[in-house]
This record gives sequence, C-alpha cells and structure tokens, in this order.
Amino acid sequence: MLAVRLVLLTVLAVVLSGAAAGWLVAQASGQEAVRRMVDQQNDEVEVFARLLSSKIEQSQKVLRTVASGITPDMLDLPATLEWLLQQGLPAVQFFDSMLVARHDGELRVNLHNGRFERSAQLEPSARDALRRTLVDGKPMVVELVTGRSSDARIMFTMPLHREDGSVLGAVAGVLRLQSQGVLPVSMALPPRPDTRLMVFTRDGTILSHSDPARVMGRVGDEPGLGPVFSQWLAQDSPVVGPAATQVLPGHVVSMAGMPLPQWMVARVTDSQPVLAPLDGAQRQAWAQVAGATAALAAVLAALVLWLMQPLARLRDRAQLQLAPPGHGAAMPWPGASGEVGALVQVFEGLEQQQGQQRWQHQSLEGQLQAILDSAPVGIVISRGSRLELLGRQASQMLGYQPEELRGQHTGLICAAGEDCDALGARMQTAFAAQGVFNGDLCLRRKDGSPVWARAQGRAVNPAEPKAGTVWMLEEMTTTHEERRQDAWVLSHDPLTQLDNRQGFEQRLHHLLDGAGQGSDSAPAALDGHGESIAGVVLFLDLDHFTVINDMAGHDAGDDVLRHVARVLEAQVRQAGWAARLGGDEFAVVLPGCSDTHGMAVAEQLRAAVQAWEPVYQGRSFTLGVSIGMVVLEPGLHDVASVLHAADMACYDAKRAGRNQVVRRAVQRAALLQ
Repeated sequence: MLAVRLVLLTVLAVVLSGAAAGWLVAQASGQEAVRRMVDQQNDEVEVFARLLSSKIEQSQKVLRTVASGITPDMLDLPATLEWLLQQGLPAVQFFDSMLVARHDGELRVNLHNGRFERSAQLEPSARDALRRTLVDGKPMVVELVTGRSSDARIMFTMPLHREDGSVLGAVAGVLRLQSQGVLPVSMALPPRPDTRLMVFTRDGTILSHSDPARVMGRVGDEPGLGPVFSQWLAQDSPVVGPAATQVLPGHVVSMAGMPLPQWMVARVTDSQPVLAPLDGAQRQAWAQVAGATAALAAVLAALVLWLMQPLARLRDRAQLQLAPPGHGAAMPWPGASGEVGALVQVFEGLEQQQGQQRWQHQSLEGQLQAILDSAPVGIVISRGSRLELLGRQASQMLGYQPEELRGQHTGLICAAGEDCDALGARMQTAFAAQGVFNGDLCLRRKDGSPVWARAQGRAVNPAEPKAGTVWMLEEMTTTHEERRQDAWVLSHDPLTQLDNRQGFEQRLHHLLDGAGQGSDSAPAALDGHGESIAGVVLFLDLDHFTVINDMAGHDAGDDVLRHVARVLEAQVRQAGWAARLGGDEFAVVLPGCSDTHGMAVAEQLRAAVQAWEPVYQGRSFTLGVSIGMVVLEPGLHDVASVLHAADMACYDAKRAGRNQVVRRAVQRAALLQ
C-alpha cells in the first residue's frame, strides 16, 4: 500500500532531519559569533565616545579658566589683556589660538601660535561663532573645517559675564583636531584592514579616520557606513543616547553620539574576515555531513525509484492520453492496486469523457460550419489577429477556399495600400466606444483585386475579448461604385450613407403614388378594421444627443450618428429603408406594414438605441429616442403632410417624457387632396 511506503519515506525523512539540525546549529553558532562581535564593538565605540567627550569637556574647562581670569577692565586695555594672555595665564598655552571680543563684536585680541595678529585675518566662521556666543550667552563647540586635513581645527567659545549676568564679551580657543587636546594620534586604534574607526560631524565630514588619507572626506563614501548614516539623517535622529550597532551584509556598523560637539563616533568592521575561522570550522563539519547525506540520499533515491515505478507507468500513459490522436504507440493502463489502482480507474473514466467530448466538439464544429456555409451573408470568426472559421459566402467573396484562410493572419485579406495597423486601431476604438464595429471595409481577394464589404463585428463574449469576434460581411462593391455617381451624392447623407431628406421625400412620394395606383412596388397591408394601408412612417429624434456633443465633442457626436444609422439600417433592411433628415433626426419607412407591426418595429428600434451605451473619453453615455408613427392610409399623397404628422407625433413623445413611441394620424384634409 502506498500509505505504508509513505511511512517508510517518513522514517528516512527523520534521518535527513539530522542534517537540518546540523544546519540550524551552524546558523546558531554563526549568530552567536556575530552577537559577541557586536557587543564588543558596541562597547568599544561607547568607551571611545565617552573618552573623546571628556577631552572636549577638559578643553572647555581650560577655556573657562582663561575666561575667569579676564576682568571687565581688561577689555578696554588691550595691552593689559595681551600681557595676561601671553604671560599671566599659563592655560592659554593649551590652545593654538586665542580670541577675545567685546560685547559690541569688536575683536580685542587675536593670538595665534603665540603671536598677535590683526583682526582682519580672522576667518568668517570664527567671527560668526564669536557673534553667536555674544548673542546667545552660551558656550559653543564649532568645527573650523578647511579643505586640508592637516589644517582641520575646532573652536571652543565661552561668554564673559558681568556681575549682573549680562554678556560682557566672549573668549575663544582654537585647537587642531589632531592635537593632544582633541584627537591625539594615540587615541586611534592600530590600523587593521578589516576595521575602521572614525569620528565625523553631523553633516558627514570625517574628522578622524584609521586611514589618514580619509580625513576631511565624506561619510557617505565609506563602505558599509554610508547607508547607515543616510538612514540616520533621514530619521533626523538626535546625537544622544547609547551606542547602537547594525549588522549589514558584509559589515557590522556601530555608532555612538557626542551631544556637546554634535559629533558621531563609528566603527565599521568587515564581517567576512572576522568570521573566516568560524566559516572554516563550519565547512569542515559540513563536509562530513555532506558525505553522510550523500550516502543516505543514494539509498533513498533507489528506494523511491522502486516505489514509484507504478506511478511512472501511470504518468507515461497519462501523457500519451494528452497527446494528439494517432501520436505514439498504444499503451495499456498499468495494472496496480491500492491508490495507484484508484488513479488508473479515474484516468480511464476521464479517457471515456475525453472521447465523448472530442466527438461532441467535432459534431458541434460540423454543425457550426454548416450554419456558416448556409448563411446568406458572409460570416467570419476571428481570434486575435487570426482567422479561425469562415462561411462559404465569405470565402467566395474573397476568392479563397475556407481551408486556405483558416489560421491565416488577417493582414492576408487587407486591401493593398491599406494601413492594417491603423484599421485595427480604428476597430479597437469602435469596440471600446460602442461595443461593436459597423462600417465599410475594403478587402483583398486572392487575385489581388479589391472588394468592398459592409462589416459588422461583435465580440463573442464582451467580458472576455480573447474569446474572439464574429464578423458579418455583405458585399457592396456595386453600391460603393454607385456612391461615386452624382445622383447618389445628391440623394444621400455623406456622414451616415443613408438617404438625405431629398432622397427620402422622393422615395416616399413614389411609394404614395404607387399605393394610389395599386402598384406592386407598395404592397398593401390591412389595419385592424380590414382596410388597406400603404405602410408606416416613423420619425425618430435622439434624446440627450446634445450632451454627447457638448461633453465628448462633435467627433463623438458624428460617431453616434453613424452607429444609430447602422442600427436602423440593420433593423429595417428587409422591410423598408431609413434616412437621416438632418441633425439627430431620422426617418424609417416600412412599406406594406400594418399598424400593429409598425408599432412593434418602432419599439424594437427604441429598445436597440436605449440598450446601447457608448463610451467616449472614459465616460459612458446613455441615449434614448423619441419616435412618432403615422400610418399611410389609402388616398394619401402629400409627403409634407405625412412628415408633419410624424414630426408632431415625435414631439408628443418628447413632451410625454421622451424615449417612447406615439402614434398620430395624418390630418383628414390631407387625405382629400
């Protein structure tokens, strides 16, 4: 039984879990080594930051001693003040430079390396620091960073107060960064290729580095430290709190702040060299585990192959089932018991269903092809840009046999000189706006000659565009040639290709004259009272058409008029004709149509227009149509009276709430003419 075999495999899996346990132990040991390194490095950075902070505080205390020895009178006696700074206060010698300024900002003393210099030689940054100290009355620590690492300095300022607490002046001491008072060389760690210790300012300028060439460089350029520093700046973290360490891929970064000078101390260690000994031990252990695992895997593979033989035969037979008919030699289903035997029974059942479905598919395909071949118009079914099925009428129109076009690209029947890509884009636009495509196309026969066709396309499933498109093609090459004649142009609307008002009135006049003479061209129908009628006239006016014109533009309005014309033409083509009278007004004539049937046709037209929701500029629009209907009674000859009555009936439909059909009779006076 398969269940027993799976139990055996589970036992072997437990053995393999030993390897997983070894991996977990190796991972844990690596993490422990990293944790120890993090703790040690974190403590070292914390101690270094505190030691450096104490150096800064010591320098401030020395400056405070100097400030306490300066009396208010000395600020007005430069000679006395210079003597005091040169000989009277030994603490002055602690600094490389000493500056003293009065409360009004005037620099009284500029002592540099034991020599007094003019105030004009004072750097702007030093002058600004003195000014801020005089204004705020608080001590400051300012970096006087220059472009050369050897000239990088730091400035300490201390305010001088009167007895009443007001600011009397300010004294400042300047030290080189690499001096004993700030960052002596003795504080730096011995240079090592796998670790770097550095001190940098809040703006990212390096003040001290294990590599002297990196002093005055940018922290953002430091491997490993750059991303951590950028994250620290993005979070606007304060330069306070204990040291923090981050473990990055390949680096361990520890940072600690120095609040008073707003400096940061960082140590970056390359984790790869540090963990190299541990990696060596792990590789040796893994080599031993790999040997044992390989032996166990070989035994397990042999056992699994033996257990999976029935399933392998079942797989081969199932793959043969999926192959096309006649592909590959026949193979019986494997004989097996237990779960494999149950699967064999399921596959045998699926094989029977597949045969039935294949037979049903072939039957349906034959029936569909028969329908396509017997249709009075050409029908084509396409999927994407490929032709799938064609009816006999469509194939004959194009001069091909159906099998010659199946599976071919639609570009094969695109007329010479026609931009197929532009035509496809126009079709896609029509489908997106109207849900259908309805227009005239110039196609190419097999011999290369052009053929014009009225094409109506609709998606098989609007919710699934990839399901394909059904096209109805009606050849109209002769009609297209007629449209070039002057007589056709005078009697037809150029936008919709329907009769214009002039052509409509002429055809209606012939119909009324033919009905009055009993002509066969106007077959009479009977109304509900058994009286003969010549037919029905419908007057249609689109509702809310101006909304589309105003919001989507006149191009969209013209597109709506063309589509409505095709809808009317498709609905009444076999029973009458349609015309565009002007603007958004249309007319339909149904010769020999009864009152009841005319009302039914009018309702169908109204419902067809209402069901259509065009989409322009991403917005959906809803249309309606108000329809007025008149019955062409015997003895009626005045075309103007008929149109007036139909127009008034349409007006009654709009006044009654729009989107409805209203019947109205022609005035009796007109019948007597």
